[in-house]
Amino acid sequence: MNPIRKFLGQTAVYGLSTIVGRLLNFFLVPLYVSLFDPDEYGKVTFLYALVVFLIVLLTYGMETTYFRFREKNLDLNKVYATGAWSLAITSFLFLIAALAFRTPIAAMLHFEGNPEYITWFAWILVLDAVVALPFARLRANGRPWKFAWVKLTNIGLNIGLNLFFLLLLPWLSQFDTPLGQYASSLYSPDFGVGYIFIANLVASALTFLLLLPESRGLTAGFSLPLWKQMIGYSWPLMIAGLASAVNEVADRQIMNFVLPEEEAFTQIGIYGACYKLSVFMMLFIQAYRYGAEPFFFAKAKDQDAKETYAKLMNIFVVAVAFIYVGLNLFLEPLSVWFIPNPAYYEGLHIVPILLLANLCLGIYINLSVWYKLTDQTRYGALISGAGAILTIGLNFWAIPRFGYTGAAWVTLIAYSFMMLLSLVWGQRKYPIPYDYRRMFGYLLLAIGTVAFARYILHNDLLLNTVLFVIFGAILTRVEIKQVRSWFKNG
Repeated sequence: MNPIRKFLGQTAVYGLSTIVGRLLNFFLVPLYVSLFDPDEYGKVTFLYALVVFLIVLLTYGMETTYFRFREKNLDLNKVYATGAWSLAITSFLFLIAALAFRTPIAAMLHFEGNPEYITWFAWILVLDAVVALPFARLRANGRPWKFAWVKLTNIGLNIGLNLFFLLLLPWLSQFDTPLGQYASSLYSPDFGVGYIFIANLVASALTFLLLLPESRGLTAGFSLPLWKQMIGYSWPLMIAGLASAVNEVADRQIMNFVLPEEEAFTQIGIYGACYKLSVFMMLFIQAYRYGAEPFFFAKAKDQDAKETYAKLMNIFVVAVAFIYVGLNLFLEPLSVWFIPNPAYYEGLHIVPILLLANLCLGIYINLSVWYKLTDQTRYGALISGAGAILTIGLNFWAIPRFGYTGAAWVTLIAYSFMMLLSLVWGQRKYPIPYDYRRMFGYLLLAIGTVAFARYILHNDLLLNTVLFVIFGAILTRVEIKQVRSWFKNG
């Protein structure tokens, strides 16, 4: 089968589960912002931002390492078992430490009254960390449908429990009936955002149980010599992942410590809700990554590998440019539908900035193939580390002066810097014949289209719709012949 066709077919399945799942989760945002003020929702945003950082620490690049070592003609069960036992042991040690020190951790994070949050999140993190390799095994074995089914089951349960706790129970509690009295015994208004965390914990536990059958082969045992090789490959990926997590979520952590305490969680809540509007961009990027990573490693031995990577980059840029323009041109109606609380609207001006930042991040993720395929993962650590230093330094300067607006601009600066640095280094170490004229031409056209809509058309919905159709027609006309030739010639 044509390799690009096969790749896009599997990515479509990953994309279906990712997009449908994340969209369903995204539909919880209107519920949260309707029920909780920015201060309360800020606590949710803050803790889940912390999870992004900690899950990278707990998985320490083992997914990508597993993909890489599968291609080295080693014992596949031994590779899987060594990685899985490693994750299980380190996750258990983390859980013990988190439970032992939950009270001081809660105080440090300004959750003195809710140390139980630390307990719940410790369990969520551990459960999510130990299923990382079973999910990777599904991807490596070309089983996207099982992957999608488990992901959607997790998300469906999480959403169902959210609706049960936050809508059904309080509604039933209003009635003086046996069912209403029972609901009142289960529901407490003071529990608040805690119901969100409990729903997540139950969903993570179910995912763990569903993936237990994928753990076959653990009897192959833990190989210390193999583990040392795997850690040697993975630790730079962990550093790169931690640095990327800093780039992604450090702004919310910094807000909690540099802004006045009475407004910190409020600003975090507004920033987090508006950041969610860029989720559509991240949906495609994540779906693409799920399909791309194992495909890139499997394709690396082929003579035409670099040409295939260049073609996929072109497809990727076309897709993200289309998404970027669409989200910007229809931002106002989207914000009314998905953030039905005017208390959050003051932050909508940062959404175009964050969308462009995530576009740059997506290109950087695509470019990162070069250091993974050449076993030079230290360069990934250096690039992400440089971005993290930039993020932290600029945020400590910008947030006290400009609040969450400063954080948005810092995100764009950091991701743009990482994208350009990876491109320059990558072309020196592992040159890929990217079509720069097309790549940067589409990006400039997309940015120009959004600027024209904002400053010339003043975001008139009808005119924006016409402009969006024109933009899509231009992309289609330019690309359709080339894409057809790729599928035809393979």
